[in-house]
Amino acid sequence: MIKSSAIFLVFICISSLTSFSARADNIQIQQIGPSLENPWGMDFINDSELLVTEKKGRIYRINISDGSSSEIHNVPKVSSTLQGGLLDIIYNDGVVYYCYSKDTSKGTVLAIDSANIVNDKLIKRITIFESNKPSWSGYHFGCRLEISSKKLFASLGERGHRFNSQDASSHAGSIISLNFDGSIPKDNPKLEGWAPENYSIGHRNPQGMKLNPETQEIWSHEHGPKGGDEINIIVAGGNYGWPLVSNGYEYGTDDKVSEYDSLPGFNDPEWVWIPSIAPSGMDFYPMNSGEKVMFPNLQGSLLVGSLKFRRLYSISINKDGLPESESILIDGTLGRIRDVAIAKDGSILILNDESSLSKPKGGLYRIFR
Repeated sequence: MIKSSAIFLVFICISSLTSFSARADNIQIQQIGPSLENPWGMDFINDSELLVTEKKGRIYRINISDGSSSEIHNVPKVSSTLQGGLLDIIYNDGVVYYCYSKDTSKGTVLAIDSANIVNDKLIKRITIFESNKPSWSGYHFGCRLEISSKKLFASLGERGHRFNSQDASSHAGSIISLNFDGSIPKDNPKLEGWAPENYSIGHRNPQGMKLNPETQEIWSHEHGPKGGDEINIIVAGGNYGWPLVSNGYEYGTDDKVSEYDSLPGFNDPEWVWIPSIAPSGMDFYPMNSGEKVMFPNLQGSLLVGSLKFRRLYSISINKDGLPESESILIDGTLGRIRDVAIAKDGSILILNDESSLSKPKGGLYRIFR
């Protein structure tokens, strides 16, 4: 068992934090716990402890109050080539769920396991889902996890083969819905030709997904190609268009991926980034509903990480419950931002997709005042 305790204050440029408050000198960024190798996903076990994944196949328990940490053992072997690896993690009622890329004799699949944690070890580990139609491609796995209406949702990328997204019999390029034991929910879409787990299709590479606490809708964002990153509100049976409908451009040629950015029968995005920001991770900053509010000017907004521009964005939500405008909260200070979460005290937690040798180091960071 490896345990450590570490909290470090990071000195930052005041100009990178001016969107938080006019009194930006009160803002601090703190590294919590050990430096990590390309951390990917996180979720709270309780108010002070959370689980964090590393892409290469490790899970850590980190205490945000004192910085103590321990490694969780008996993690399955993952295929961490290119964009694959141990990806997102979510905790619910004593059970942890995590998604990862897994090699089979026919190619790599996206798998989801459930397990309990006892004495910093995964026990009763069960694989509740494996994506169909394996591929040796190392690209576009997704994967984010979310829980809504007592169901587990997972986002899957199209594995670098764009027309997988329009093959409704394939899990690739979809958002799936499962019962906690991996069985099919009774209210999943029952559409001809659809894999029974598929809840929506037409996605490229969704790496952010969160339940909107005000509307109980599932929101997701996904990578476009060169331009055309999207925020979508997910509905059962929806087809989000990729690649038949897109705001993106082809790499190398700058030709439009599609002549259409909207078509009947497809779900349009609620927000589009051109150029691409390479979004990853997202969370809603709480309204004043019993939660503490450390940053009142962010109440009700959506926080989104950017890998490409190394930024944290705030997306304001209008009275109709839709994205309205954006501002930059962090610009370059923490490197590639992979995941975002809000702590119970209202502070903002960030995972950056960096290594232990990078500047800044890969790890868990807390933004607070």
